[in-house]
Amino acid sequence: QVQLVESGGGLVQPGGSLRLSCAASGFTFRTYSMAWFRQTPGKERELVASISTTGGTTGGSTDYGVSVKGRFTISRDNAKSTVYLQMNSLKPDDTAVYYCNRVFPRTNWGNGTVVTVSS
Repeated sequence: QVQLVESGGGLVQPGGSLRLSCAASGFTFRTYSMAWFRQTPGKERELVASISTTGGTTGGSTDYGVSVKGRFTISRDNAKSTVYLQMNSLKPDDTAVYYCNRVFPRTNWGNGTVVTVSS
């Protein structure tokens, strides 16, 4: 059974940092490009960052949404079937529920992890 479990969210002040983790199971993680998404009430889920597959245990080419480029870094550890999102210089507009998923085809969504940026 495919499962995605996000963690690492919390309350942080503007300018602060958080590191999100997503543990995947039930599929061959290393063969899928992975991505982080975020969603706020009343809005569609937004692609934040993606990372391609790689022949090694980490790395892969990355891509970012315009609003997070230069502040967020996506990475992966294929040995742990985990994808990470390092978020720096956080802004109130980054407040959202963050989810991970395969780039294509998508699978069942996890519960997400809540990030709140507020003073």
